[in-house]
Amino acid sequence: MKSAPHPARQVMMALWSLRWVAAALGIVGWFVYYPILNNFLVSTTQQDIFTGEVTPVGLENYRRLASDPVIATALWNNTAYALLSILFQVFGAFCLAAIIESLRTNRWRAIWRAVYFIPSAISTTVTGLLFYFIYQPDIGILDAVLTQLGLADHSRVWLGDASTAIYAVIAMSQWQGFGYSTLLFSVAIQKIPQELYDAARMDGAGALRQLWSITLPMTREMTGMMIIVTTTGAFQVFNEIMVMTAGGPNNSSQVLGTWLFEQGFNQNDMGYAAAIGSLIFAVTMLCGVAQLWYTRKRRVMA
Repeated sequence: MKSAPHPARQVMMALWSLRWVAAALGIVGWFVYYPILNNFLVSTTQQDIFTGEVTPVGLENYRRLASDPVIATALWNNTAYALLSILFQVFGAFCLAAIIESLRTNRWRAIWRAVYFIPSAISTTVTGLLFYFIYQPDIGILDAVLTQLGLADHSRVWLGDASTAIYAVIAMSQWQGFGYSTLLFSVAIQKIPQELYDAARMDGAGALRQLWSITLPMTREMTGMMIIVTTTGAFQVFNEIMVMTAGGPNNSSQVLGTWLFEQGFNQNDMGYAAAIGSLIFAVTMLCGVAQLWYTRKRRVMA
């Protein structure tokens, strides 16, 4: 019969087994937590990226955030981006996925999944340029279609009008991301046991009742994840705005990401740009924590 290892040896073996945990924590700390901390330290200074001069300013950059009118505009644009993305890329994509998965044959389901996923395979830059030409007032398809339908009064310079520029960009983003969200919901719906639908039909439940009582609750985890991903993505949006409007006209389509770029690289104010980065981090973190808390609460109540 083998004797038990010496207690000191057991401790050493336990500590040695933690090496992989330590390595993982080191990687996460270096690539995630250190940049967050360093960004906050940079936000308490005023830096010149050309000369390397650094001047400590304390929390002055954060006080400037509260009085910057463009920050208020950017926050509103990011919030509108998030709300409309949740409406279309979460709830709209869920409804479309439910319709696709209700088709009788696998062939048609596969075809429609591919049709809606194709825009997601196109790069953001290419999509932005495509819609840039669609929105053009003279050669664009959108105004031409409105004119042919007798709605010429609704034609306008979509990307040059302060009241429509951000919403024109959001529309492009929804067109591109809609299919990807639909595909994810389709995968989630496919994992629902078919026996649940069979039992519901035997009880006389119609399509809408099955959608509400089976499909929606069984895809709750996917819905929660998509809301988190969509919201955080909306507050980190950058490429779409830069390609189509660059924040114009008159800063009406600025978002936090583009205003950070403008302040840091065009205005040479890296400290204020870091403060904007901290604001983006705080907003996305709060949104993610709130959604995770709500999802966990719903799971416990269920």
